[in-house]
Amino acid sequence: MTPEGTFVYGIHKPAYRVRNLRSRTRIENLGVDQHGSVVDNEVNYPPDDVEVEQADWIYEIANPLSFRGSTFIGKGWADRSAANPGRIRLVEKAEVSLHRSLEGHGLAPALIDTLPRPLLLGLATSSTDGADLVRLAHISCRLLCDEDGLPMGLYYSDGPAGTPEIIDFELFEAVANNVHLPNEYKIAMVIRPGAQGHSEIMGDYHKSDATHIYEYLRTNSYIGGGHYAANMADDAIRYRIADLTKADIYGLRHLYYQRCYARFADFLAIPLPDPPLSEEELEELRQKIAGHMNLSTAEMASTLWGWNFGFDFSSSGFRLHASHQQIHQQYAMIPNQVEGFSGSSDKSTTYKPYSSGDMIEELITAYRNVHDSSFFNDYIQALETNVRMDGRDDLNRELIVWQDDQVVLFVPKAQTSQWELQLMTRPNNDGGFPGTIIETPTQVRRSLDLGILMAQKALAGLGASMVTTIEYSKRFFSKLTDQPLIYCFLPKLPQSMGAFSEAQLRFINSHYPEDFALVCRQSLREQGLTQE
Repeated sequence: MTPEGTFVYGIHKPAYRVRNLRSRTRIENLGVDQHGSVVDNEVNYPPDDVEVEQADWIYEIANPLSFRGSTFIGKGWADRSAANPGRIRLVEKAEVSLHRSLEGHGLAPALIDTLPRPLLLGLATSSTDGADLVRLAHISCRLLCDEDGLPMGLYYSDGPAGTPEIIDFELFEAVANNVHLPNEYKIAMVIRPGAQGHSEIMGDYHKSDATHIYEYLRTNSYIGGGHYAANMADDAIRYRIADLTKADIYGLRHLYYQRCYARFADFLAIPLPDPPLSEEELEELRQKIAGHMNLSTAEMASTLWGWNFGFDFSSSGFRLHASHQQIHQQYAMIPNQVEGFSGSSDKSTTYKPYSSGDMIEELITAYRNVHDSSFFNDYIQALETNVRMDGRDDLNRELIVWQDDQVVLFVPKAQTSQWELQLMTRPNNDGGFPGTIIETPTQVRRSLDLGILMAQKALAGLGASMVTTIEYSKRFFSKLTDQPLIYCFLPKLPQSMGAFSEAQLRFINSHYPEDFALVCRQSLREQGLTQE
């Protein structure tokens, strides 16, 4: 990207000669064609050097967020998508019912009980028949049922811990997270408070009779100081983005803001209103925190927020994404510093914990040192004046999917996931970017929340079923005024789970970003989600 607000990219136009270093040739028959003629592999054994006069062009786009590598777009693939953007979509999963298949061949459904474990796991994640899934549920655990056979809960082992009697944990998870399992089974197995362990409920959110959310505390966390999970409750089952409402997303995020503001208020000795906090009380508290003389006196440096949407499990035993399908978001706060050690049990220094937003700060600083310009002001200009790489002036050039006065949802020029979207705060009236949730007034928070929902709705409309979402926040006491709060939406695609290229931050794509933005906007329109 340049200070003039334009994206810069390279074009590989391959033409080269390859010296033949092969020592042996082994021509073999591969089979026959439809006319009975032999098909062999002679073409795989050229007699001489190979001259590649013109291979497909490859666009290389350095990610403006330089720590995220580069994206490579094959022109041949991308041109086909430009000619038919509708091909940028996942095929809807077919209905699967082993019960019906067995009965159609005169076989008893009890045969399911005898299937090898990999087939049970495959059926648990792919079946769309509640009868299949109920049977698998009973195979995976000991369910306590009423006189009508409906589940009331699980059997538990004796003792104060009371661990549930789960026979096959992976099968249990796979079937419990299938949207087609009847709700009473979902509730009994994983959704009712306490079903997944002893995590304390430390907050909740209610909106009419439809939205109900619990906030769980995870004390033995991989994050120092514990983390929190805002989970849709057992009377508000949300296994699909299609079922997620504005009230739901506002509630999930309200719990995030409320918890972080409350923790900050405790650090700064700011009195808290009686819980739960209303939106107005939340804003009043935010203003008190933001107006504090020195935020660095607080123990916490930044927020950590993420959302793994979508569960899947392979029949070979690999978990492919989230811990459970019921929609939930996780968050914590990162401390300023912890004790540092150098191989002994005695503290030798202090240690600054990692925060992903620090990479954004380093980028902004380096860019300003080189160009004497504001990175994100130039970035927004590049987004708004974007030009296609293929030179097609007759096709869509827009990267923006949805926006309002506070935020912008867009397709990054260099996508890291093939379907990546990003959401970013816009500059406020003073020209500064809100870069933390302490700097986001009510309207900005509501725009962020709505933008998150729009991103998920757009992706789900194209068939995305597993999406990782992360937040890049600056540190609370940072002096930067031009670091926005950023959210990245990273779908997992069936044929592109990541391999050595991605490990080297080389991301391969088969469409132009402008065409993906087009189908995302179409997805929102098809769902009746017009610009608000």
